[in-house]
Amino acid sequence: MKKIIFTALLAVSFIATAQEKEEKGTFTLSGTVDVYGTANFVDGAGTPGILIANPENANGFGLGSANTVFAYEKGKAGVVADLAFGPRADDANLAGAINQLYAYYKVSDQLTITAGQFNTFLGYEVISPAVNFNYTVSYLFNAGPFSHTGIKLNYEVSDDFSYMLALTNSHAISSADGNVGGEMQLGAQLGYKGQFLNFIYGGVDGSGITDNVFFDYTGGFDLSDSVFLGINAAYSNSSDADAGYQGAALYLQKTLSDSFALGFRPEFFQANGASDASVTAYTLTANVSLTDNLKLITDLRLDSSEDAAIEVFAGQKSVSAFTMAAVYSF
Repeated sequence: MKKIIFTALLAVSFIATAQEKEEKGTFTLSGTVDVYGTANFVDGAGTPGILIANPENANGFGLGSANTVFAYEKGKAGVVADLAFGPRADDANLAGAINQLYAYYKVSDQLTITAGQFNTFLGYEVISPAVNFNYTVSYLFNAGPFSHTGIKLNYEVSDDFSYMLALTNSHAISSADGNVGGEMQLGAQLGYKGQFLNFIYGGVDGSGITDNVFFDYTGGFDLSDSVFLGINAAYSNSSDADAGYQGAALYLQKTLSDSFALGFRPEFFQANGASDASVTAYTLTANVSLTDNLKLITDLRLDSSEDAAIEVFAGQKSVSAFTMAAVYSF
């Protein structure tokens, strides 16, 4: 009898503990810190593709950002608070120190609704340097949106196929600006086996021009067990503003060991308007993992333009730069 009572009490204890854990939910903390050193091979300071508010001042050693992501999930709902500080964050954030801040609800295993500020679904590269293979960013990344504020619906049809619909503010309207004019964007994404077609239509910056259209393809393929090819192609246009852009970038990456990989990113970018201006950029990158958390990213970059379209070097037709960054993730 005592054994039966003890077993029953033990079972009740296990059930109570399991319920308590379920009620508490799951909390996770992650983040990154990055610093860099850079130099160009022309007169004056500056490095194309350095994601800081004033890349024309980049010279010698500099700070990237300190990024901390708090996430909590309980049952079908959760929230993410992604805070970022530093020059890189100052260039990308729409709301002070907030990079992302959103809540989500899983209506089902397939359908998730997200509301708040979230990073863009366009493009191959992202704000966090820990996720990118290269440290300097492409012209396509700088030209497109960084984040959106609004609501989106993600639906996973299967492991291979998904789609997303979004209704957001114009993407260049910050929290300080406020969406006073009521400009909105419609967004959509189709995903199939790691290939994504993205679309946005609407306003951009509260200027009253609302016919901006963005088409974007982002994907990649494993060419072998150690060679990967990423692809990003994009087109944007506004007839009312008589402005837009188009371009493409390839991301060829060769893994040589568990801790070392080489990459090559060729890019063509053209800004359209009253007069078109194009630029090509070639980036050779060495990516070295010193530990599970710390990696060194070294970019040797060459930008060329006959139309004086090189970022921060309007008077130059060719600029080469060397950048080495330390990125720590936790």
